Amino acid sequence: MSDDEREEKELDLSSSEVVTKYKTAAEIANKALKLVISECKPKAKIVDICEKGDSFIREQTSNVYKNVKKKIERGVAFPTCISVNNTICHFSPLASDETVLEEGDILKIDLACHVDGFIAAVAHTHVLQEGPVTGRAADVIAAANTAAEVALRLVRPGKKNKDVTDAIQKVAAAYDCKIVEGVLSHQLKQFVIDGNKVVLSISNPDTRVDDSEFEENEVYAIDIVTSTGEGKPKLLDEKQTTIYKRAVDKSYHLKMKASRFIFSEISQKFPIMPFSARALEEKRARLGLVECMNHELLQPYPVLHEKQGDFVAHTKFTVLLMPNGSDRVTAHPLQELQPTKTIDDPEIKAWLALGTKTKKKGGGKKKKGKKEDKADESAEAAPQDSTNGATPKE
Repeated sequence: MSDDEREEKELDLSSSEVVTKYKTAAEIANKALKLVISECKPKAKIVDICEKGDSFIREQTSNVYKNVKKKIERGVAFPTCISVNNTICHFSPLASDETVLEEGDILKIDLACHVDGFIAAVAHTHVLQEGPVTGRAADVIAAANTAAEVALRLVRPGKKNKDVTDAIQKVAAAYDCKIVEGVLSHQLKQFVIDGNKVVLSISNPDTRVDDSEFEENEVYAIDIVTSTGEGKPKLLDEKQTTIYKRAVDKSYHLKMKASRFIFSEISQKFPIMPFSARALEEKRARLGLVECMNHELLQPYPVLHEKQGDFVAHTKFTVLLMPNGSDRVTAHPLQELQPTKTIDDPEIKAWLALGTKTKKKGGGKKKKGKKEDKADESAEAAPQDSTNGATPKE
C-alpha cells in the first residue's frame, strides 16, 4: 500500500479517531451556537456576539488534544455570522460596525469548528421574540427545517445528489417558499470545507454540478436556505464582505507593502480555512485586501440579500455517513413554530417517515443490540420531533 493510499484510508470515518475528532468539533460547534443564541438580545451589537462565538470556539478547541506528541491544528473553520431579516448570509462585521439587533429580528446564525482539520458546521434560524413564531416567518423556518429533515434521510449511500436537490425544492414549495439559489452543500474532508462532491439547492441552467452518489464513510455539510421572496440573492455592497479564504492554487507578486504584510499574516494564521478580516489589523487590512482580491489570491464570501420585507431562514448540519446509518452531529432545537401551511404531500410524508439508521442484520450480542437499538431510536426520534414541532397537528 502506498503512503497516499494509507493516508486516504486513515482519514475517513473507517478510523475511530477521525470519527472522534468530527464529534469533538461538532460538540464545540453546538455549544458555540447555544452561546451565540443566548447572547442575541435587543440592542446587542452583532460584532460583539460574533466575536464571542469565535472566541468560544478558539478557547474550547485549545483545550482538546493538548497532550498529543504531534501538534494538531484546531479552531474556527468558519467565522460566526449573524445575518438579519432579508440578509441571507455571511454577515460578520468589523469591530467598527455599530449594527445592533432589534426585537422581532429573524437571525441566521452560521459557524463552524475544526479539530485537526475535521470540520463540523452548523447554521440555525432564531427569531428574537418570546412565544411561538407565527405566520410567514414560521412558514419559512419550517420549510428550511423540514427540507433539512428530508435531506438527512436522503443523504445516504446509494442515493444521488440530484435526489436531494429535487426533494428540498418540493418541500419548500409545500410551504409556499423558495429555496435560495446558489447555496451549495459540500462534502467535507480533512482541511477541506468545500469538497468536490456537491449537492445543489436548486437546479437551473446557470448552475451545474457533476452527478454523484453518496458513499459510506463520507461527511457532508448540508446547507439549506429558504425565502418567502424570489430566492435570488443579490450583492448590494461589496464593502460588507469581511470573510475570505485563501485561494491556494493562485500566486502573484503583490506590489503594495500593506498587501504583502496582510497576505503574509493571512498565509501564517489562516492558510486553509475561511477567516474574518476582523482578525486582521483593520486599517492595513482595508488597503491590503483590495490588491489581494484584484489578483484572486483570496476567495470572498459576499454578504447577500433578498428584497426588503422578505423572510429568509437558514439551516445547516453536518452528517457522518456511518456504516450503521446517517449520524447528524450538529443541530439546535427549534423555537415553537405555528406555520400557516401543513405537509399533505404523501411523497414528503414518506420521506419524513424514513429512518436514519440502518437495521442490523443477524442476531449479534443481545445486550449490545439493545443498547444500539435505543440509541438508533432516539437518533430517529429527535429530528422527527422537530419536524412535528414545525407542522401543527391536523
